Amino acid sequence: MSHKHENLIRAIFRDPVSSNIHWREVESLLRHLGAEVEPLSGARLRVRLNGQEGILHRPHHSNELDRQGVQHLREYLARARITPALYEAGRDK
Repeated sequence: MSHKHENLIRAIFRDPVSSNIHWREVESLLRHLGAEVEPLSGARLRVRLNGQEGILHRPHHSNELDRQGVQHLREYLARARITPALYEAGRDK
């Protein structure tokens, strides 16, 4: 995984919740992780990753996720077993 993607995962899971995460970077991360992304109606996307399915929403009025969007993304990635700790553990092997 590139440093850019590792840093993005850390930013997603950083407290307090960040509000300046760019959607195009999230899409790049999801593709890199091997997620299946299916557009639905409006700004919704169905995402399948590591056996977990979720619905994510593209930002409506900007290119950045708001805090609620980041929190939702964080919860989905955690269910799909994508967290900073898991990636650091995998890198150390």
